[in-house]
Amino acid sequence: MKAFEGLKVLDFSRVIAAPLATEYLAQSGATVVKVESSESLDNLRISAPYRDNKLGVDRSGYFAAYNGGKYSLSLDLGHPGAKTVIERLVRWCDVVVENFRPGTTEKFGISYDELVKLKPDIIMLSTSNQGQTGPQAKTPGYGFTLCALSGLTSITGWSDRPQCHPFGALTDYMTPWLSLIALISAIEHRRQTGEGQFLDVSQYECGLYFLAPLLLDYAVNGHELTRQGNSSPHAAPHGAYPCRGDPPQAGWCAISAGSEQEWVTFCRVIGKPELATDPRFCSLEKRKANEDELDAIVAEWTSRRTAKEVMETLQRAGIAAGVVQSAGDLFADPQLRHRQHFHVLEHPEIGAMSYEAPAFRLSETPLEIERPAPCLGQHNEYVCKELLGIPDDEFVRLLAEGVLS
Repeated sequence: MKAFEGLKVLDFSRVIAAPLATEYLAQSGATVVKVESSESLDNLRISAPYRDNKLGVDRSGYFAAYNGGKYSLSLDLGHPGAKTVIERLVRWCDVVVENFRPGTTEKFGISYDELVKLKPDIIMLSTSNQGQTGPQAKTPGYGFTLCALSGLTSITGWSDRPQCHPFGALTDYMTPWLSLIALISAIEHRRQTGEGQFLDVSQYECGLYFLAPLLLDYAVNGHELTRQGNSSPHAAPHGAYPCRGDPPQAGWCAISAGSEQEWVTFCRVIGKPELATDPRFCSLEKRKANEDELDAIVAEWTSRRTAKEVMETLQRAGIAAGVVQSAGDLFADPQLRHRQHFHVLEHPEIGAMSYEAPAFRLSETPLEIERPAPCLGQHNEYVCKELLGIPDDEFVRLLAEGVLS
């Protein structure tokens, strides 16, 4: 039996922050019904990359990556006839998840206050940009802008260059984990008490959790961290260094030596034991003061070796080092292959596609990734007839009237 087998989830969410959380539930056995329509698509359905660069709402690898294992119901929430279907869905499910802008659920009659009338023990998770309340609650945006608001952008880049964003909508990948913790807590609370509840998750505030040491440093010491590129105040050498190879095969290796013992070991490994006692580098403070000179010495050593050779040589000596891997490298990575991180499933439009497993493994509930992401409306008949018990004639009418679109 899977961890969340028997849990029924109604998923109104889109893009990444909430869909990734519900995908984890689906992969762990929950029955997740994703609701969208041709009138209001999930943004990722029209986002590249597409298989063979051929556009189509069912051909986006971006969408497929965060919606594996779900059932798709194409329901036009704005259609007057959608109300009865929504009511059936709410009475069927245990959990409702949405990430619309605050106020949207009231517009469609799916706010927590309305849902709890239909099912008193319902659990609803709403994850929006800045939470459901406050002066900026209804301000639109994406993870890209939230990276700036939460301070992540202020510490990304080099001190002598303009600020730059971390890659991607980083808060979208932080939020699912905290959302899952909140959901699991609410599910356990209902198991013990029979009570549901409303969960208000602010993606902005989720981003702050990952800057806790920096916030503490400012609160206690009044110190604001500035952009430092690849360096660290706690280690030297610390950075990504060029390695041997002809472009585009030339690689890089990230290296970090924190403690004094690691520094002494590093000097021995690169064949320069005298650097350990060199007045320029004999303490972390001295190494930081002469970091450009130190980095040049390290780069001279790494550039005569392949990235893999650098990594393995240093790792054997107990020094933290890792090849800077590309997407192709990741698919060939022996550790990820051993862990069965990538699962290849056949998608009706995309064909064979690799789906990522969650980063965790549960000993008592083995992971099985069985179904690819759905095409739009692929499971209309199954959801309506099998899950909701809608009669054939009513199902045909819903199709004819455009309620299911």
